[in-house]
Amino acid sequence: MPTVILTGATRGIGRAAALELARRGTELAIVGRDPARVEETASAAEAVADGTPVHRYVADLSRLGEVRRLAADLLDRHPRIDVLANNAGAMFTSRHLTDDGFEQTFALNHLSPFLLTNLLLERLTESTGRVVTTASDAHGGGRLDLDDLNSERVRYRPGRAYATSKLCNVLFTRELQRRRPELAVNCFHPGVIRTGFGKNDGLLSRISMTAIGPFLRSPERGAEGLVWLALDDDAGQLRGEYVERLRVVVPSDRAQDDDLAAELWERSAQLTGLTTG
Repeated sequence: MPTVILTGATRGIGRAAALELARRGTELAIVGRDPARVEETASAAEAVADGTPVHRYVADLSRLGEVRRLAADLLDRHPRIDVLANNAGAMFTSRHLTDDGFEQTFALNHLSPFLLTNLLLERLTESTGRVVTTASDAHGGGRLDLDDLNSERVRYRPGRAYATSKLCNVLFTRELQRRRPELAVNCFHPGVIRTGFGKNDGLLSRISMTAIGPFLRSPERGAEGLVWLALDDDAGQLRGEYVERLRVVVPSDRAQDDDLAAELWERSAQLTGLTTG
């Protein structure tokens, strides 16, 4: 029975993935920001889990202190971790800084999974585990300036900030795989999903997402890539790949830049206070 940690588990593809992972008999740890949503999702997962454990964790992953607290709780309660699925993420329509002083999109979509993964890395290595990160084909529009990770020097554009954070996800996958070749480290594009994503703030954003909803993929379809990378035997042989519709595809040129991936890793380690090998 593999143990799977799933962040962003209470809505959209995260919730759909949680239910499918539970159906397949995993010991599941659900992580979400809203206690009521965590409880509802966990209860729904238990209803289809046929007795396998479903654990509940509440954390605001835009705050690095919360990430550290979550990691400590996970390490305390789970002597074995087979899969970490970094699925939490969002796009915000205006620029905000977190309590740690980081631009919110960058903090939640990149620094959070970077820190959480590193804090759980030895436990994952002990089980020769897997790290799955939810990226996006939007990464092709990312413009990563390592000297302006907080989007201070240019006019803030929500789409560009999101695309850049997704580029960070792919680069993180690439560099983590280089550093830990024994793990299966991969990321995927779930498609554009019919969910609450994109409705985080701003009336125009909510109206736009509602209007195009009928043309989007279902959360269940979007979750297929996450579940496949987490559990499938063939997917377990992949190393450092970017996946769409259960197929390995080539990401953007920027996402294949090994020097940029290494530099982003070092900068992220500095920002999160990590010493990484």
